[in-house]
Amino acid sequence: MTNVNFEDVIQQLAKTNVGVENELSFKGKGLKLNNADDAREIVEAIEKCDCMTALRMEGNTLGVEAAEVIAKALEKHPEFERALWSDMFTGRLKTEIPKVLRHLGAAIISANAHLVEIDLSDNAFGPNGVVGLVDLLKSSSCYTLKELRLNNNGLGIGGGKMLAQSLIDCHSSSCAAGKPLALKVFISGRNRLENDGATALSQAFKTIGTLEEIAMPQNGINPPGISALAAAFSVNTNLRVLNLNDNTFTADGAEMIAKVLPKLQKLEVINFGDCLLRTKGAKAIGEVLKDGQHKLQQLILSGNEIKTMGACVIVEAMEDKKELQKLDLDSNQFGEEGVDVIKGMMESIDKDGILGSLSDDEGSDDDEDDVEDDEGQDENEDTKQAITPAKMNVTANDFLQFPSPTKLVHMGPGRAGLFKEIAGDVEETVKMIMKVSLSIVKNDAEITNMSCECIDPLFENLFKSQTDVYSTLIINTLLVHMGVLKGEDKKFKPPSDITGPLIVLEYAVRQTYFPKFSKEVLQIFVSKPHPLLEKSSEARHKLLQTLYTF
Repeated sequence: MTNVNFEDVIQQLAKTNVGVENELSFKGKGLKLNNADDAREIVEAIEKCDCMTALRMEGNTLGVEAAEVIAKALEKHPEFERALWSDMFTGRLKTEIPKVLRHLGAAIISANAHLVEIDLSDNAFGPNGVVGLVDLLKSSSCYTLKELRLNNNGLGIGGGKMLAQSLIDCHSSSCAAGKPLALKVFISGRNRLENDGATALSQAFKTIGTLEEIAMPQNGINPPGISALAAAFSVNTNLRVLNLNDNTFTADGAEMIAKVLPKLQKLEVINFGDCLLRTKGAKAIGEVLKDGQHKLQQLILSGNEIKTMGACVIVEAMEDKKELQKLDLDSNQFGEEGVDVIKGMMESIDKDGILGSLSDDEGSDDDEDDVEDDEGQDENEDTKQAITPAKMNVTANDFLQFPSPTKLVHMGPGRAGLFKEIAGDVEETVKMIMKVSLSIVKNDAEITNMSCECIDPLFENLFKSQTDVYSTLIINTLLVHMGVLKGEDKKFKPPSDITGPLIVLEYAVRQTYFPKFSKEVLQIFVSKPHPLLEKSSEARHKLLQTLYTF
């Protein structure tokens, strides 16, 4: 057997760490690479690689002389694709960094490599750093670039403008060469881009048009910049991730974003946390989300001074989002009652498990009466639109689209007539009765009375025809929608709790319009064992008592 020192082999592999997809990694070694001697280990490792598609250097610090020799070695790798160079300049002068980047960029160009990813995040090089990148970004080596990550670099407005122009120039020359730049990921958070930098980059986004992920959190962007970005987003219709966290939309910016959302039907993640949307902005976004974004997985709207009515519109829009995994509405201004309403609404659409914590809510129970304009000032008393039942004008269709106890209250004293006006056939009327009855809140006599008041004319209208066959159809349809009987629709999902329907039935069977034959049929089924009936044992017992009595 050959005499092999396995310890030496292991140590050598640890040094070079050539891993998945031919990545050479020196991540986190804490190397201070000032000169050629300091860089010898890296140079030798690069030279020994027959195929090196990625070089990972984060957690080290690279000076000009060391960069020169590393660049020489890099020139021999035309297969190189990923420059993973975040956190690589700790303690370096701002005058050094552009020189380092020029050396490395020139080597990539000389090698005729075709990059797919550049990551220079967490390097505080400011606009000077972009100066060192310009030649590389404009070169043919970046025609194939898919991901550009420049997070937390302190680019400023100047750096943002240079970066934008470089990308536009790259796109122009790549198109001329028949290889259009098709950038997919652009990350540039915490860069102090402000409106001018964001506007410049929006022009680059418009020009490129292939972006799937844009993240520009914490950049001091307000409505003018948001407006420019919104126009650019509308061109990038393949966007899946949109993160503008911790900028300043105000309601104006939110409305601009809302206008372009219909064009972005592939969105999976929307992060507009800490963007000062306020209630008006939340409503604008919520109204648009109702009819689209069916691939949405995460919606983050925390810290936006949103009040309960704004959140209700957002929650309503989530009802048909089957892929939703997270809704974050924390640190808004709902108050205890508002928090309960929101939790109840999420529970009613069977999505309470994906609602983030509301433990840091900043509202109070009476905040709903204090609607503010976008300047943060209370509106004049003559024009102030306080959120009260009289002013909400909730219609029967509004309620049915997304039922909640709050909406039932806000329909006002004529609510029963509103439901009766739109009642249709047996199926539609039974659905209406179910939605009203499922809004009953445990131990809330007022809501219970309102629900019974609303279903009264609906049942009376259904039982106008006194034939046994027709009455049986009504009871069967009702039992199917309660989940007590199996229906033909295999996709139908029964309610998890039928206490409310049992309560309104107990009320209805006492009325003169309820046929004796229907009571007998109902008694048979309610008496049978069923998990849903057993779960609501108290309401079931009371209904059976009434059926035996009347």
